[in-house]
Amino acid sequence: MILASLCNSKRFENMHPLFKQAFEYLKSTNFSKVEDGKYELEGKRLTASVTSLFCKKKEDAAIETHKKYIDIQMPLLGVEKIGWKAGCELTEESIPYNEESDITFYVDRPTAYTKIYPGQFVIYFPEDGHAPGIGEGNMRKVILKIAVDEEAIV
Repeated sequence: MILASLCNSKRFENMHPLFKQAFEYLKSTNFSKVEDGKYELEGKRLTASVTSLFCKKKEDAAIETHKKYIDIQMPLLGVEKIGWKAGCELTEESIPYNEESDITFYVDRPTAYTKIYPGQFVIYFPEDGHAPGIGEGNMRKVILKIAVDEEAIV
């Protein structure tokens, strides 16, 4: 897991061939003019989901993991708290892996929580269990999905 400010994203661009494009999208897009929805930026290898949601309490947020995609999440309006637990420490699935949705849910509880403010982003790799959407009131965020193996996603 990585938490950083968008103004420091250049440091992370070499971690994956699509990260530079992902961060350029985050920096150059006026999200106040983007409707909620899912957008293909580089086919299914790089997508953006813009979503408005009502935040959950800690106890209502389930840990999830992904196998095929890395998440870059960034709040647009509101402050989001996201729980985290190392994937190697997750022990009890509540909903088994769904290949189509690329998601597994867990009963386990996070061992750490991070607050993310607009202008900051967090990166979750497949080995990072994360419980998003914690906070108060309404929020709006963007979630970028970057294929771990670019060649495997068509």
